[in-house]
Amino acid sequence: MAHRWKNTLNRSDITPIEHYMNRRQLMAGLAAGVGLVGLGSSVRAQPALEPNSFEDITSYNNYYEFGTGKDDPAKNAHRLTTSPWTVQIDGLVDRPGDYAFADIMDAMTIEERIYRFRCVEAWSMVIPWNGFELADLLEMAGVQPGAKYVAFETALRPDEMPGVRFPVLDWPYVEGLRLDEAMNPLTIMATGIYGKDIPNQNGAPLRLVVPWKYGFKSIKSIVRITLTEEEPPTSWNKANPREYGFYSNVNPEVDHPRWSQASERAVGGGLFARRIDTLMFNGYEEEVAGLYKGMDLKANF
Repeated sequence: MAHRWKNTLNRSDITPIEHYMNRRQLMAGLAAGVGLVGLGSSVRAQPALEPNSFEDITSYNNYYEFGTGKDDPAKNAHRLTTSPWTVQIDGLVDRPGDYAFADIMDAMTIEERIYRFRCVEAWSMVIPWNGFELADLLEMAGVQPGAKYVAFETALRPDEMPGVRFPVLDWPYVEGLRLDEAMNPLTIMATGIYGKDIPNQNGAPLRLVVPWKYGFKSIKSIVRITLTEEEPPTSWNKANPREYGFYSNVNPEVDHPRWSQASERAVGGGLFARRIDTLMFNGYEEEVAGLYKGMDLKANF
């Protein structure tokens, strides 16, 4: 399969793994120092936090199927059985069926992709993911002409996922992209991070990564992909449409109802690091702005 990806980042840009692992202390510091946010541009950067062990990478996660506490996924995700794993691909495709994860991996060329990645908590990283373009998987299934959207669904296993006992969200977790977004070469199905297999609590064995959108769009532990003509529902949009739109593109001109998204800190810079301007589409404007030509990006947030 042809390599279609254009990269503007290299290994020197990667957020050091010890800084990525320090998200827990960083976010705790931000919460404690929220009143100091306005000082960020004028205060000298502080020394980086002490690095943790590699296991800390799995200790601060959002994966509500395993609990709403940040450390719940690390405590509970070991229950998730990830092998064997199949992904059902259906809807408007030529070859619907259950695709074994092992067969998918055999058919794909796995490459390292170095992406900017930003969540809504006003911090950003540059992360090396291992994976393959979602377009290659969709082409394997054969996209039919009537398809306009791609819907995704996370595993729902009450015996393995204690968090789904509570109606925090309308289970199973679902997400969606427009077809042209899904076929963009930046959109990947990730199978690894920092050269290692993705841990269960980070979305094993297969998760979506859409680097110009906020992190919650990158659905974890995918078991179903459906091609459809209609815009599919998405979990956070259903739960709170005022705060979470279908598109969820990184757009510094559209504030979250509870905070500004115009600036951010890079992980590893310290609590008082100078804030930097958030880049439109997370820095991928050249690659993806054409997808939204003529759209009102404030209405379609």
